[in-house]
Order: sequence, then C-alpha cells, then structure tokens
Amino acid sequence: MTSPPEDAAGPAAALEPPPDTLATLVEDARRLAARPGRTILGLTGAPGAGKSTVAAALADELGPELVALAPMDGFHLDDAILHARGARGRKGAIDTFDDAGYAALLTRLRSQAADEVVYAPRYDRDLETSIGSALPISPSVPLVVTEGNYLLARTGAWPRACAALDEVWFLDLDPAVRESRLVERHVRHGEDPARAHERASGPDHDNAVAIEALRDGATRVVRL
Repeated sequence: MTSPPEDAAGPAAALEPPPDTLATLVEDARRLAARPGRTILGLTGAPGAGKSTVAAALADELGPELVALAPMDGFHLDDAILHARGARGRKGAIDTFDDAGYAALLTRLRSQAADEVVYAPRYDRDLETSIGSALPISPSVPLVVTEGNYLLARTGAWPRACAALDEVWFLDLDPAVRESRLVERHVRHGEDPARAHERASGPDHDNAVAIEALRDGATRVVRL
C-alpha cells in the first residue's frame, strides 16, 4: 500500500523557519541597545527589501534615546558627478557611492567621543540628492542603525565599513514582492509607471543579483 502524497505544507514546509516579525526584531534590537557602550547594527539586502522601513520602525519603537539612524544612502554621489562620469543611468550601483566617506562615518561612530555630536548625511528621495549634516547622533545613544545595499561588499572601502558593524542583518523578501514595492516607490517619487518598471527590472535587478550573492557574510538572515 503506497503512502499518501505529502502535503506541500507538510514536512518540507516544517523545515522552513517562521518569518520574522517586527515585534521580534524590535526586541532583538532592544537587546543590542542594552549592551555596554556603542553598538552599530547594519541592515542590508536587495533594493526594495524593506531596509529603510525596518530601520525607521526600530527607531520609532525604541525611541531617540536608544536608537539613531545613519543610512548609507546619504553617501550617494551627486548627480552632477554621475553625469560627468556617464553613470547617472546606473545611480544606485556600487560605484555611485562614496564608500570611503561612509566607512569614515561608521569608524567615527564606533569610537565617538563623549563630548562629540556626529552629523550624518540624509538622502532625500524626492529631490534625489544627499543633504549633509542632517542627522545629529548623540554620543549617549547606545544603538546606531545603518542600512544600505552594500554593507557586505568586498571591494573598495566597503570592508572597512563592515568592520565597524557589530551585526549585519540581511533582509530577505520574495523577489516579486520586492519588485512590486520598487515600482511603487519609483512612481511615488515621480517616475512614470513605464520608467518605474524599467528601473525595477533593469538596474535595480542587476544590483539585487550582486547583493544577494553576499548574504552569506551576514550575521543573520531576516525573512519577512
């Protein structure tokens, strides 16, 4: 007598860990904030994985006394520089960031003096430009959260940036959901739908493939 076929949601599915929830991520971040001294947490993953959303949620839930944000996107090279290099159409690729500047900021935050306020840049998606010294980071804040695509990259100054991080969480999201979110984000910030789809399936997709190849370097894979 043959055994009945296994249900697709049966034993094989049972091997899959349950998805992470915002509540568990908040509690894990709270434990990081409770460590002695300064802790720096990196959130990485492909474009549209939810890095900035999770970072903002952690900051909102834990409050400014415990968490400060220092996003990698503040180190986008200016459009004038990208145009001069013929790279404006690839904005968001690994070579369109000031990786050395980002590494220097994280290194400074790693050993921030007790009487020093560090000012990090912020990227404005509507203006598509970085705003310098927009995010003040107090020395008393125990947890700094930084997020970006290339935290685990092995070229240029990226390894120096990664060395300043205590943990790196790789955010894993279904590719179809990611691409849908990217299209919505591009449209929300002024792209027409056709151009938004072109970006999501073109440069964003190419960047995602390169970033996914780095996930083994993460401290933890967060399945959303």
